[in-house]
Amino acid sequence: MHKRSIYKGVGLLSFCVAVAAGCNIPKLATREENKSVPGTYDQQQDTTNIASIKWREYFADKDLVNLIDTALKNNQELQITLQEIEIARNDIKSKHAALLPSVGARVGAGLEKVGRYTSQGAGDASTDITPGKEVPDALSDFTVAAFANWEVDIWKKLRNSKKAAVTRYLATVEGKNFVITNLIAEVANSYYELLALDNQLVIVKQTIELQNNALEIVKIQKEATRATELAVQKFQAEVLKSQSLEFDILQQIKETENKINFLLGRFPQEIPRDKSSFMQVLPTMVNAGIPSQLLANRPDIKKAELELSAARLDVKVARAEFYPSFGITAGVGFQAFKPSYLFRFPESLLYSIAGDLAGPLINKNAIKAEYKNANARQLQAIYNYERSILNAYLEVSTQLSNINNLGKSYDLKSKQVDALSKSITLANDLFMSARADYFEVLMTQRDALDSKLELIETKKDQLNAVVNIYRDLGGGWK
Repeated sequence: MHKRSIYKGVGLLSFCVAVAAGCNIPKLATREENKSVPGTYDQQQDTTNIASIKWREYFADKDLVNLIDTALKNNQELQITLQEIEIARNDIKSKHAALLPSVGARVGAGLEKVGRYTSQGAGDASTDITPGKEVPDALSDFTVAAFANWEVDIWKKLRNSKKAAVTRYLATVEGKNFVITNLIAEVANSYYELLALDNQLVIVKQTIELQNNALEIVKIQKEATRATELAVQKFQAEVLKSQSLEFDILQQIKETENKINFLLGRFPQEIPRDKSSFMQVLPTMVNAGIPSQLLANRPDIKKAELELSAARLDVKVARAEFYPSFGITAGVGFQAFKPSYLFRFPESLLYSIAGDLAGPLINKNAIKAEYKNANARQLQAIYNYERSILNAYLEVSTQLSNINNLGKSYDLKSKQVDALSKSITLANDLFMSARADYFEVLMTQRDALDSKLELIETKKDQLNAVVNIYRDLGGGWK
């Protein structure tokens, strides 16, 4: 009957502690995330998606494939991200260990001399010990023991904490995939920029040669009094302008090569490439699929979704702090004041076991603040998830429009280049026959140069747009 009363008292005390600790938990605002996206991109219904194509198959240029392969092996940012994954994996192990009892061992030795006129000293003096085996005045203490501590996870605080760590680990994996996708796109874009600069340099050199020929003709005409010194100086200035542009392009080529080498994690060296076939490269046919596929293809969306799940688990962990925790401690070993007595059984045996239930009663401001912070981080994660979906859709929509408009622009610029190329010959013939002045020749050459450079720039923009739509659809990491 006495034991039953004790159990009832302990149970009632535990219930009271739990109720007192758990009451007045702040009610916080919640919000469900919005996963809805439009059904199509600008009325497109095709479900075929280029994001499913592996990057080695998507890029046909062997030099570009080799560069990307090197970047995936050596890029420092990617290596940093891989270490973040390792950190998250170790965090899982740490959270899992908290679920299990912690067991340790202790071996100790000590010496203690207490005053005779103390309760302990007087007790030792009055102890009846067999002659020759009195307790020493300076008492030694030798101990060999094992001990264990365990927090019983009543409210799933530790389990939810472990689940949050696992979810964040998966989020870091998606973060790595996002880095890979962007790295591939950045290398490809820089490679096409380099090829465009190579072709622009060729055009500028051809123009300089053409302008030098025109300059020599004007000089001859001046000697024959058919042209003035003004015409000679104007042609000379145009040649100098083009020569200056040549060195500007050379500098841009060097900077772009160094940018690629940085992405590849290596010191400056020449980038292997086929400079001659750039203008003949046809942009890849784009199949964008449907917007809902972004949820499965885009690593940044999946990362945001996992971070949201982890934030929700953090709220549960913070809520559990309001409730009491139940801990168990135990120990077993041997203890004696002489080494020869240490392992005598059962005289030197020691053991203990205890359980405690502890929870906050007053001054819970720190716990409430952390709970509110966890909820605020959850709301941040919701908004970040919705923003990732919106951003992905808008990026794809923008690139699809860009690809369409660049295609039309390239066709028109090609016709412009053809017309201006023919006008150069006509202007030179008319100038030779004194039916056109030098200014018309200069303007025709200048316009032709600008149109050719713009055509190359448009070709580069086309190829970059095809790279960017592949990235924006979530391609490259699989």
